[in-house]
Amino acid sequence: MLWTPDDAGLPTPRPPRDDQSSGVASPDGVALRVRIHQQLLDLLNLSALERASREQLRGEVRGVVTRLLAEEKRLLSPAQTDVLIDDVLDELLGLGPLEPLLADHTINDILINTHSTVYVERQGQLELTDVRFEDTRHLVRIINKIVSAVGRRVDESQPMVDARLPDGSRVNAIIPPLAVDGPLVSIRKFAHDPIRMGTLVELQSLTQEMATILEGVVRARRNILISGGTGSGKTTLLNAMSAFIDDRERIVTIEDSAELQLQQPHVGRLETRPPNIEGTGEVTLRDLVRNALRMRPDRIIVGEVRAGEAFDMLQAMNTGHEGSMTTVHANSPRDALGRVEQMIGMAGLEISSRSIRQQIASAIHLVVQTERLEDGRRRIVSISEIVGMEDDVISMQEIFRFRRLSRDGDGRVQGQLETTGVRPKFMELLSTRGIQLPHDIFVPGRISR
Repeated sequence: MLWTPDDAGLPTPRPPRDDQSSGVASPDGVALRVRIHQQLLDLLNLSALERASREQLRGEVRGVVTRLLAEEKRLLSPAQTDVLIDDVLDELLGLGPLEPLLADHTINDILINTHSTVYVERQGQLELTDVRFEDTRHLVRIINKIVSAVGRRVDESQPMVDARLPDGSRVNAIIPPLAVDGPLVSIRKFAHDPIRMGTLVELQSLTQEMATILEGVVRARRNILISGGTGSGKTTLLNAMSAFIDDRERIVTIEDSAELQLQQPHVGRLETRPPNIEGTGEVTLRDLVRNALRMRPDRIIVGEVRAGEAFDMLQAMNTGHEGSMTTVHANSPRDALGRVEQMIGMAGLEISSRSIRQQIASAIHLVVQTERLEDGRRRIVSISEIVGMEDDVISMQEIFRFRRLSRDGDGRVQGQLETTGVRPKFMELLSTRGIQLPHDIFVPGRISR
């Protein structure tokens, strides 16, 4: 029995089911499922599980479940028994109670607050579910199954971890002693089919005119910084914009947890590595950015800059890797530039503030600001162009902005995306590269469509 469920690859989730009235999701039902799972580990031929399909296993599991239910003198309806068998298979092959939530494509985030409380986000609103784990040990076992699949670990010596699911969904977990009441897990789900710019237009995250501008800027190989708060849609926008990159270009992506879903054929994906149990072997974003420069990339895409790698990213942008993109946490375009400046300072280099700002002004051409509004919707609220330096200040001009008007009776934010009347300097560059845009887009105060 060399193979165990913890070594399994995660299966394709089954369609979500409606079993909330079955009683199997109750605390008693969770305990029953876990007990049966533990007994199955001793009774089944686990070495054969790796070669068997879910349907093949279902027949064997049904026989064992029926016998164990009889021994415990538990009476379940056929529908409840089917739900129990699915749950046991989830424990064996997948992520247990999380499988129905992962299969539900209406859910954007899964937020686990200890083993007994699980929230989800749908359409920007949080909802409490009746999903629960048997106890803390059960939840920690599921966490370890997730993080071990990407070569990471979580324990008392390293109680925080970032990981990802096979579909790119981002996972963060923190366990005691740092999590006082019990393990906390957040899962940011990503669509199996990457969201295209057209979908964002349909969702009113931006207008078609803004999408046309962004497409032209990407094709013209301008360097772009996407700024926004947590959960504001930065990575989703980065994925959508990357679809405009020419298939003939070589792209290298660099991330803490690989979650970008680029569709081009020539993509090299790099991922950081945390230190091992002896505290050695760490590979940082900065290490990977430096290495990427030796990989002959046409463009470098960093999932998010957080520290000294910002300096190496700017160097790449300034030394022949035009069209590179990255994201940063900030509340406004001006704050984003300040954050980049602070992160360059974290690189420990002897360089003046003016020199840092000159590097930023020459490397970054466009700042796109995203925001998650109070009603849960995600929007692009500003597109700004960096045009150079004035004395010691980076000069920036806003091209599009979102103007709030009111909130309706349902609490939805009402507003409009409009032009500022500024004609961006990159228009001439776009024209020389054969990218033509309507000139009336930039009429002052015009509502963008």
